[in-house]
Amino acid sequence: MKKIILSASLAFILFTNLKADAQIKLSDIFKKVTEKQSTTSTTGTPSSLEIGQGIKEALQLGVSAGADRLSAKDGFLGNLAVKILMPPEAQKVEKTLRSIGLNSLCDNVIVSLNRAAEDAAKEAKPIFISAIKQMTLADASNILLGNNDAATSYFKRVTTAQLLQKFSPIVTNSLSKVNASKYYSDLTTQYNRLPLVKPVSTDLTGYVTQKAIDGLFIEVAKEELKIRGNINSRSTTLLQKVFGYADKKKG
Repeated sequence: MKKIILSASLAFILFTNLKADAQIKLSDIFKKVTEKQSTTSTTGTPSSLEIGQGIKEALQLGVSAGADRLSAKDGFLGNLAVKILMPPEAQKVEKTLRSIGLNSLCDNVIVSLNRAAEDAAKEAKPIFISAIKQMTLADASNILLGNNDAATSYFKRVTTAQLLQKFSPIVTNSLSKVNASKYYSDLTTQYNRLPLVKPVSTDLTGYVTQKAIDGLFIEVAKEELKIRGNINSRSTTLLQKVFGYADKKKG
């Protein structure tokens, strides 16, 4: 009986040691595979699926950052690259009115135009995200290996009509909310009362809507250049692999 118990104990110990040894070996193998993957995941030729995923990830990060900046207070007003000035036909009006001391009126108009654009920009992100989701693998590949503005050009092509439709009523409401229409009406009224001047009128909603969209594309272009040219902006291994591949192909 003692021999049976001793044999069973030895068998159990042997089995336990073999099991532990197997676990260690499997653990070592898994560790080596993981280490190998971590060192090679950012290199090599990405698949079409990886290119599609990488481009979509990059563009989603970029358009979100650009739209968030512009929709914040002073997103347009405080950014000289996109700040909305008087309509071209009203710049002579502005110059004339400032010369007779109506600086405050002119400033109010400019501030209110930019506030309207900032309101509209809040609606841009879902439109851009929708365009990204509908992007084909061919679109993604063309963007990756295309010109430095290939993504911006894609967005212009597929989102402009929708942005115009979405922005126009928002801008109209916002112009009224921030008194832009009133300020601009006061400005043109003051100017049109001056002797020997040609009366000025502007489709203010159309002007601000187009300027708001132009500003969005300027910001998207900035983000596109950043992700293409700044390695530190490639925040994931997928982005590093996809855009690293593009660097080699273009180099």
